[in-house]
Amino acid sequence: MANVLSTGAWLSAPTKKPPLFERLLRAWVEYNQRRADQAVETYIATHGLQKLSDDAERQISRLLVKAGH
Repeated sequence: MANVLSTGAWLSAPTKKPPLFERLLRAWVEYNQRRADQAVETYIATHGLQKLSDDAERQISRLLVKAGH
């Protein structure tokens, strides 16, 4: 809070909201990232991996390509 007050940022004009298309695109990218993260977490949990090996990375890559992530 002190930084905001000391820099005078509170005096600046509010930033504009990004255009609708940009917000939709960002939401879509974030959704796909969450799906990919969940797929990787599921793979690791079901295979009981403690450490990623080269083979596990290849399998995860194949899984993501196949699922369209």
